[in-house]
Amino acid sequence: MADDGREGSMITVPAGSSLTLRNPGAQDAVVVTLADVSAEFFTELPAIPVLSLDGPGVRRIGIVELVTSSGVTWAEAELRDGQLQIIGDAPTEVVQRRASARKPGTYPAAGTAQIDRPVGRRLVAVSGRVEDISTDGLLLRATGDDGVPSLPSGIERTLLHVTMPWGEMTAAVATVDQRADLLRGTYEWIDPVDAAALVRFCSPG
Repeated sequence: MADDGREGSMITVPAGSSLTLRNPGAQDAVVVTLADVSAEFFTELPAIPVLSLDGPGVRRIGIVELVTSSGVTWAEAELRDGQLQIIGDAPTEVVQRRASARKPGTYPAAGTAQIDRPVGRRLVAVSGRVEDISTDGLLLRATGDDGVPSLPSGIERTLLHVTMPWGEMTAAVATVDQRADLLRGTYEWIDPVDAAALVRFCSPG
């Protein structure tokens, strides 16, 4: 099993949640959960009743995002006959690592992303909220001006201004993994004052 920091973590999937099952070789499947489900470990999660557009007998396997008390991670899941069953950890290259001190939460963020395109690089504005932050990096969930999830593809790095409890934190973030409206990255640069404040903020106790 991948090292996802599950020890002491609670996985919670509230009723009415919108989950996306992603598979590089097929179209993403969006489902809505019909019941509250929670467990301490992935292996203890029961099948989640969901509402989907698939007909009877259709089977999909892919990666789904889950929220734990330690932050956001991904797991491998199977969708069939209105049931979403977690069947294992995600491949290690897409799991949100938790080796460093970190804190989940909701921290407003805005900044500028550098995008690599065949015609050249360009800069675009991004905004949203940081949902998981550590002394090594962060997880950004982006939204557009109308509140709809929006994140352009091909982001290389992002200069972000994040509203933290001690004030505005400024950091340059190199993209590690990007999918839909989520971007996970590590710090290329962070203001030294913010770096010290972040260590205190993320430290246990």
